[in-house]
Amino acid sequence: MIRVTFVCLGNICRSPMAELLFKNMVKERGLASSFEITSGGTFDYEEGSPFYSPAKETLRAHGVEGEHTARKVTMDDVAKSDYLLVMDENNFRDLTEFAGDAGKGKIFMLLSFASRGGAVADPWYTRDFEKAYSDIEEGCRCFLDFIINSKERSER
Repeated sequence: MIRVTFVCLGNICRSPMAELLFKNMVKERGLASSFEITSGGTFDYEEGSPFYSPAKETLRAHGVEGEHTARKVTMDDVAKSDYLLVMDENNFRDLTEFAGDAGKGKIFMLLSFASRGGAVADPWYTRDFEKAYSDIEEGCRCFLDFIINSKERSER
């Protein structure tokens, strides 16, 4: 079982988009039983809030459905996750500080798995949910390819 937690600031836009999109990707490839996928925020001020509707509608326009309620990442998430995939440098810094030694070797920028690297555009500020979707889709696709290729190499 591979445990993945997607992380952004408030857990209402980018990380739930990544969670639901990645769940959809692994399901389409017949790998859903091999993954446990969740998301959370580095701060709790949106805790209990619903999935931000423009983010939800953007996923729906791409054929991805799902519900989400915001929550803060916990130390239990850090302990249980194999990968904690953050959306930007601020999330990386905040989660690294929060997780301490327990996060070593587990925290990665989502787009570090894509050849271009960088941060996932934050639609809360840009209002460009399509750009965020595009970044997240690329990162999730490249991350899944990384996992599949790693598994194939280890089986040889």
